[in-house]
Amino acid sequence: MDPRIVFLIVAVTLIGSVTWLINNWLRIKHGYPTDEELALMAVRSDRDGDERVRALTDENLALKGQVARLEERMAVLERIATDPAERTAREIEQLRQN
Repeated sequence: MDPRIVFLIVAVTLIGSVTWLINNWLRIKHGYPTDEELALMAVRSDRDGDERVRALTDENLALKGQVARLEERMAVLERIATDPAERTAREIEQLRQN
């Protein structure tokens, strides 16, 4: 085999390996995930996606309930703030008598 061909094969292999090392080093240096981390993220995201959707749905329902309760309280406070004092006093007396 011609020594030039052997040298060419070795050179191409070394250049590819060094390029891969530099690429991963730059990714790590600047905070980007490496190829292995990207593969793990793709697998992890499929499994964790359903759990996250369920958790977000539950949180959304809880927040909707909380907003509804706050709207009711706000309506009562607005009514108290805008109603005349006599009417509010009458309602309080009626509640005390019952």
